[in-house]
Amino acid sequence: MGNQEDKLRKIIDLGYEISQIKDIDLLLEKILRDARGITNCDAGSIYVCEGDKLVFRYAQNDTMQRQLPPGKKLPYSTFTVPINNSSIAGYVAKNGSILNISDVYEVGSFYPFSFNRSYDDLTGYRTCSMLTIPLQNFRGDTIGILQLINAMDSHGETTPFAHEDEEIILYFANNAANAIERAKMTREIILRMNKMAELRDPKETGPHVNRVASYSVALYEAWAFKKKIPQPEVDRNRDVLRMSAMLHDVGKVAISDNILKKPGRFTPEEFQVMKLHTLFGANLFADIYSDFDESAAVVAFSHHERWDGNGYPGHIDPHTQKPLPGFEKEDGLAIGKSGEEIPFFGRIVALADVYDALSCRRCYKEAWNEDEVVDNIRSEAGKQFDPELVDVFLECLDTFRQIEKLYPDHAE
Repeated sequence: MGNQEDKLRKIIDLGYEISQIKDIDLLLEKILRDARGITNCDAGSIYVCEGDKLVFRYAQNDTMQRQLPPGKKLPYSTFTVPINNSSIAGYVAKNGSILNISDVYEVGSFYPFSFNRSYDDLTGYRTCSMLTIPLQNFRGDTIGILQLINAMDSHGETTPFAHEDEEIILYFANNAANAIERAKMTREIILRMNKMAELRDPKETGPHVNRVASYSVALYEAWAFKKKIPQPEVDRNRDVLRMSAMLHDVGKVAISDNILKKPGRFTPEEFQVMKLHTLFGANLFADIYSDFDESAAVVAFSHHERWDGNGYPGHIDPHTQKPLPGFEKEDGLAIGKSGEEIPFFGRIVALADVYDALSCRRCYKEAWNEDEVVDNIRSEAGKQFDPELVDVFLECLDTFRQIEKLYPDHAE
């Protein structure tokens, strides 16, 4: 970046951009990326306050990223840090003030905290300069921590963070905190809608919908990278896709308990009723006020279609529940959509949903092992699933494994 005036102008633009992102996970990722751009630093991480702990949510590291194949993301696992003076992040969260350290290996004994070198020891990375910023909302409450690592000079060498950047990054952090609060509220509304479905169908758990949403975004990002889709378009699409994928089965709230909670196999008549959850879900978003409404309706309606045309609900009017003219089969049911007739987001969520269903234990089945799941999905390329998405899926397995660890069923 250039002088402070240029940085301030950039901050204002970024403030508007982050205010447009509604999904909390994607927002945190962008906040971290933008903050690193403002300060020209090599790495960083972001934490969110939950009770008396900080929950680690995202990390970025350009040095480590360059060691991965193009399009791959750094693996990371979630962990918690107590909000107390024992760590740098905990100290900043507890005291609510910015901390600028030139070299974390040389932290003096006058500080109550110490730097944990375990990541550096494991990877060979050298953390040096660190700028840790509290994310404070308009009430002055600290809701998270932004930690920026290894500022870089014009020659690509590590340098301390400039003190004149502190005020600017604090301004950005305050805007970011308010955007985070709005996104958390949106996430809570979505999760509450899903909890209504969960009361009816115990399979529709919070971890399940979070996994399906995360798998869907991972598939879309990997596909978009191969297609060289511009990043702003990727960001817009993954925002609405993630939220829509979380609500893929919300239409089950309208299905009778006699069918929804039946322990055995459905009769053909019961299965026809069960299929209506796709229409009920789409009708919840029939009044389209935003891209999210449109995407949520599409995903709810089409995530049980099959590439070979043998899925449901097919070419049907969601309001009348009757086949569209010219698309009625001999048995009176609608002809299924096939191939690229199926909306792209529906094809993505279909694969993500089946992967999760097969990978997890259910009351009617044990979890399949990963090889069985992968073999099944590979064998269904061109039949149940879009073959191009299956190819992308096979390249995303490492990411899917990480997502499974982030949202385990026993967490709720």
